[in-house]
Amino acid sequence: MLDAATYTPRLKAHYLSSIRAALKEEFGYKNEMQIPKLDKIVLNMGVGEAVKDTKKVKQAAEELSLIAGQKAVINKAKKSIAGFRVREEMPLGTKVTLRGDRMYEFLDRLINIALPRVRDFRGVKGSSFDGRGNYAMGLKEHIVFPEIEFDKVDEVLGMDIIICTTAPTDAEAKALLKQFNMPFTS
Repeated sequence: MLDAATYTPRLKAHYLSSIRAALKEEFGYKNEMQIPKLDKIVLNMGVGEAVKDTKKVKQAAEELSLIAGQKAVINKAKKSIAGFRVREEMPLGTKVTLRGDRMYEFLDRLINIALPRVRDFRGVKGSSFDGRGNYAMGLKEHIVFPEIEFDKVDEVLGMDIIICTTAPTDAEAKALLKQFNMPFTS
């Protein structure tokens, strides 16, 4: 049994022991606080079928909660759009924001378990940074996570994963994620 007080996620321990030193040497930081670190990871599922059946959003929220290890929040429409048959306050998607140990645990599972299970996987795009050190990627199938039982899934959904870092530039953020073994193609 793991003791919650002394347990440190594997990637967090790796960050503290070797990644910080490597980044400090590579970019020549003068202060420890300048070294980039992970801030948060946001998981988002938009459920387009929710317009016809609102139960699908609840199912997506349950599955996202299983993947993230914490309760998902249901997103509602801010205003009505007749062309899309959307009414105000209609549930349309679900999201989770991970911080701390859960964030490191999720990143570990994403890089080492989920991404290798993606069909025809050749790596993730290295140009999907936003200019401020944050990385965004999408998955077409949420069933690549081991927490999801394939037999119990009614519909395969896609999801967005946004990794927010404290890095001021994309180059520093990419170097940080490369140290975590993120499989970039370029």
